[in-house]
Formats: sequence, C-alpha cells, structure tokens
Amino acid sequence: MVDQAEQLRRLVSAVPQQRKILRRKRIPRVITVTSGKGGVGKTSVVINLAIALALLGKRVVIMDADLGLANVDVIIGLVPVNTLHDVIRGKKTLTEIIITGPEGVKIIPGASGLEELANLTGAQRERLIESLLSLEDMADILLIDTGAGLSQSVLSFVSAADELIVVTTSEPTAITDAYGIIKVVAKNGLHRKAKLIVNQVKNSAEGKEIAERFAQVSKKFLDLELQYLGEICSDQHVVSAVKQQQPFITLYPRAKAAQNVRAIAARLMDLSVEKPGGVRGFVSRLTAMLAQSPRSGT
Repeated sequence: MVDQAEQLRRLVSAVPQQRKILRRKRIPRVITVTSGKGGVGKTSVVINLAIALALLGKRVVIMDADLGLANVDVIIGLVPVNTLHDVIRGKKTLTEIIITGPEGVKIIPGASGLEELANLTGAQRERLIESLLSLEDMADILLIDTGAGLSQSVLSFVSAADELIVVTTSEPTAITDAYGIIKVVAKNGLHRKAKLIVNQVKNSAEGKEIAERFAQVSKKFLDLELQYLGEICSDQHVVSAVKQQQPFITLYPRAKAAQNVRAIAARLMDLSVEKPGGVRGFVSRLTAMLAQSPRSGT
C-alpha cells in the first residue's frame, strides 16, 4: 500500500511537468506574407494582423525580411538599435535585438543582413540557426514580412515557410502581379495552398469578387487551392495612423479596417496546418536555399 501511495504521489506530481513538456512541444506556425508588387500595404497588413492575433492570445513575432526596404519598425514608430545583421556578425544575440511593439508583439528589425546567409561559414550558419531556434519558445506565430516581387530571396522565404499569405489590392497591376507570384509558387511546387487578403477595397463585395476570380483561375490553371482570409476596406483612419506611425488597429480600434483585420485574424486561426515544420523546419530550409542561390543585392 505504501508503495502504491508513493507511486500515486509521483504520478500526480509529474502531471504539471508533463503539461509543461507538451506546451514546449507546441510547434509555432511560420507564415510568409508577400505581394506581387509594392504599394499594396503589405507591411501595414502584417503589423496590424500581428496585433489582432496577439489580441486573440497568441504570442507573435514579426521578422522584417524585406532585403531592400526593411521598414516594419518605421511604420510603428520604433527605432531599433541593432538588427539581425548584428546577429549574423556575431555581435548580438537574437534576444538582444528584438524590440517589443503594441500588445507585446515582438519584432526582429531590419533583416537586411539575411542576404549574407549565402556566404556564411558553417560555424556562422550554425550560430544563426541556434539563435533563430530560440523563437520556438517565444512564439506561437512567426510572420515573415518579405519584399515585393519575385526575387530569389522572396521566393526563398515563401518556400521555407509552412504557410503563404498573398496581399493584393483591386488595382489591375496589383492583381496581375499577385497572380504572377501565385503562379510561380504553384508551378514550382512550393505550396499546394495559398491564402489571400485583398486590401484597400471599396466594400466587402468587391473583395469577395476579386477573391472568387482568383480562386477559380488558381484551381483551373494552377491546381492550387486559394483560401480567402478576407478584405480590408479603404479607410481614412488607416492613412491617419500611417502618418502618426501607429498601427490603425490600436489607434482606431472601431474603424472599419480594424474590424476587417480582426475578422481576418479569426479566420486565420480557424485554418489548420497539415504538417507544420515550425521554426526549425523554416530555418533549415531557408539557410539551405539561400546558401545555394547567388548573392542578392549589395
């Protein structure tokens, strides 16, 4: 009886530890957000979506991976002292460069240093990988804000992530370029599914019409499933917030655009991921692809 009682006590005391281990093993969702062209409000969408997800209780980290024009920190009025460039050089750790934005959203600023991945030594790459793997413990969702277009670096981020969100507007050139990136994704087998956000529309009906056309064409000609996350309506509150370097979802929480983003965040959480690779899978694929590609930019 004494032995049974002791075993029971040990079993009960082990439950919290087991739960802790299970929590640790939760795999973060890694989502790349991109667009076919610049000027569609992609970075603003990333920031406000991150905050909306944080309001749903998620731990969110944004990686600013626009190699040409890293500007996540500028849009929310934060001035980073260091960037991922310093981590790659071995001058700082990841936790030392991360800055905290609204609602606790973490931001890895100015990821322009990622272009150096193609020329890292084995030891440097291992150090960077270990540093990025610390994100496994601090994030439920990692949002990668890429540059616009179809550069090798953009496609590397697109391919490395488990999920892809494409942002477009109703402008014909934006739609054409957004379809272009979806076509490349499908033709190269980078993803079997993609998610779509239509920004700066007149109303909900316009967004849904654009998404429906996208979905039909993608399924018929590309054999790619397009999941519509929602639209963000044109809103003067957005323009005002940008001028004040503040996210519109926090500055004007009752604005139509803010309501749209909260709805998009809820839909995103409703969509499951088939086989998430987490940060470990993302980092492994990204470093391998960038190491094989020619150095981009200067």
